[in-house]
Amino acid sequence: MLVLFVVTATPPAVAQTVQEPAGQRATTVNPTDPYESWNRSVFSFNETVDDWVLRPVAQTYRSVTPDIVDRGVTNVFNNLTEIRNFSNSLFQLKGESAVVAFGRFTFNTVFGLGGIFDVATAFDLPERPEDFGQTLGYWGVGSGPYLMLPFLGPSTPRHFSGLASDRFILPSAWEAVEEPDVYYLRALQIVDKRADLIPAEGLISGDRYTFVRNAFLQRREFLINDGKITADPFANDDEDDLMLDDF
Repeated sequence: MLVLFVVTATPPAVAQTVQEPAGQRATTVNPTDPYESWNRSVFSFNETVDDWVLRPVAQTYRSVTPDIVDRGVTNVFNNLTEIRNFSNSLFQLKGESAVVAFGRFTFNTVFGLGGIFDVATAFDLPERPEDFGQTLGYWGVGSGPYLMLPFLGPSTPRHFSGLASDRFILPSAWEAVEEPDVYYLRALQIVDKRADLIPAEGLISGDRYTFVRNAFLQRREFLINDGKITADPFANDDEDDLMLDDF
């Protein structure tokens, strides 16, 4: 009764004084991106590095490399990822995807001259990307908050853990490449990947940071669910919600 009396007896002006500052001063925190301020700073740093170094090199690479050679380089690097796809398909108990990854690697390596030509797709064996981040998601590990990492770009704790596992723990064709050749090939892979993303830059609209974040998170959710359409927790009402296959 005492509480009821205090509440009902409080003048409207007092109630207004108590409520308004909370509404005016509260800072909206995106549960998907709680570290947005830090992430934007890292994003700005990455953009500067890209503008001054990586993008000019990638543009030069596109201008001097014939399309057929560029496509062949991309195919070779994609073919190497089939070992990763095979391993993670097994970890996720996806027998069909494991068979497809094994078949793609075999066909492209033998009939595609080491992966230069993607003959497996012509044999109706399209790529099924699987990484350890997807494996963690398959077994119920949460994605965690969105992170923008220096040099590495958009990520999440689950995605980054998957990258580290794929790179340092799981079997990889890169283990057969000796130093210093491995560094040259890795540099070529980065430049080739950046060059392939240049045409997609024309699709970016609005705030670049928001666009990249939404595209990355939607793409990861798409991969985790094997392409099944689900309610998108990252979508909003703006026009920045666009999934890019290359993110």
